[in-house]
Amino acid sequence: MRDIITEEVVYKNFGICVKMSNSEIELYITIDKGPRIIRYGFIDGENQFCEDIPTTMEVLGDTWSLMGGHRLWHSPENNPRTYIPDNKPVKWSKNGNSITLEMEEEPWTQVKKEMEIHLKGEGTEVEILHKLTNNNAWTIELSAWAITVMASGGVEVIPQPKRETNLLPNRVISLWPYSKMNDERIYWGDKYILLKQNRSKKHPFKLGIANEEGWAAYFNHNSLFIKKYKHILEENYPDFGASYETYTNEYMVEMETLSPLKKLLPGESITHAEKWQLIGDVFYPGEEEDKIENIFKTKGI
Repeated sequence: MRDIITEEVVYKNFGICVKMSNSEIELYITIDKGPRIIRYGFIDGENQFCEDIPTTMEVLGDTWSLMGGHRLWHSPENNPRTYIPDNKPVKWSKNGNSITLEMEEEPWTQVKKEMEIHLKGEGTEVEILHKLTNNNAWTIELSAWAITVMASGGVEVIPQPKRETNLLPNRVISLWPYSKMNDERIYWGDKYILLKQNRSKKHPFKLGIANEEGWAAYFNHNSLFIKKYKHILEENYPDFGASYETYTNEYMVEMETLSPLKKLLPGESITHAEKWQLIGDVFYPGEEEDKIENIFKTKGI
């Protein structure tokens, strides 16, 4: 296996970051605060992730900043619990072609967050293991929530469940109070749900789904980003059973995967894994689902 290059660099206004790269792609991970995987893209190419979104809020006497990139939260969403600021330096260590990032235990929640990122010596595939540990003196219930903030201007593809259930329903769509069913950015297809990011539309939209196929994709910058995880059919998920959620506003699209809800005893942890892939020279074919499906079959998705 080829070794990757891992080094500390200064990246834009994000301060010191860990840069991971092979011959094709590069990742930048903030360590002055975060961590956020703030960049993922081909070397010298466009960043597939959104950077530096001007959204902040005051939480427990500190300021939480959306920033962009990829982050680890815990669900169900609640303020202040979910929005504990991640403004402190991050510990990191290298092990072969992987790095491990450790946050300080969150104040007030007593939850510790960790991420392990593995980049292969060649190709574009990235594996991320997300870990939450309960350092309270009592049991808590939560779900690991992995959120990837995608750059503006793209189109997200979410597969519809295919499981045959005879006379019973096979899908539930979770919608938030501000989500409009007739929002022009959403396309309710037979095979896929499509969500278009529109820079001129400030009104937010969010949906959740039991994504039994375990993947979603995003067309942008003449590339295709694929995010994969494991949906466990027998498990209980937040937000009416959603293992996958997505949110959009004028700045970005969030691609969000969730682990099953678990009750963690003191000292116990929950982990949640994702795999990413980036394919170049791929163009969004429009809302014709057969053409979209053909792209996925051709690319082995």
